[in-house]
Amino acid sequence: MIVSLVLALLCIVLAAIFLMGKGDNLIAGYNTASEEERHKVNIKRLRLLIAIMMVITAAFCVCLSSFGKDMDSAFGATVIFSIITIVFLILANTWAKKK
Repeated sequence: MIVSLVLALLCIVLAAIFLMGKGDNLIAGYNTASEEERHKVNIKRLRLLIAIMMVITAAFCVCLSSFGKDMDSAFGATVIFSIITIVFLILANTWAKKK
């Protein structure tokens, strides 16, 4: 349970970093992209999406630690988290791109 809470706190700290406009080098794919590819991305929107996803991940960590041995609830939370992750992946590749 302590490990889950520490991971949740780390996710909250990372979300704050992204909301402050820092941490672009922590975004997978963006830090290895060429300058030409970086100009195709709206970094403010991408930071916002990543920050929201970090908060959701923190909530997921806390939920999983509170479920304990209730595997049905843990499985349900994992399915919901997976769906949310897919939605944010799609948003990162559409909404966060410059037109």
